[in-house]
Amino acid sequence: MTIYREQVLKVAHLARLKLEPEEEDKFTTQLSSILEYVQQLSELDTEKVAPTTRAIEISNITRNDNLEAFPQREEILSCAPEQEGDFFKVPKIMSQE
Repeated sequence: MTIYREQVLKVAHLARLKLEPEEEDKFTTQLSSILEYVQQLSELDTEKVAPTTRAIEISNITRNDNLEAFPQREEILSCAPEQEGDFFKVPKIMSQE
């Protein structure tokens, strides 16, 4: 499968990308190569291959999240750059607009 410059320009337009002429040539060649490789992969017989999300098996190695009371509340609050009463004060991240 071959991709043409017009297709690259259309995708760039949809993605709001401005490409220089040399980038247009480069991306047209690269995307054509990628599509040819995918075409080759589609020719493989995968009938007996089980679906998977990873090439190797991996498991989550994080610890359990256990809630604990911290007796030195004032000590924690004293480390905060700003506090308001018994709470950390953080910058507003959402506007009311």
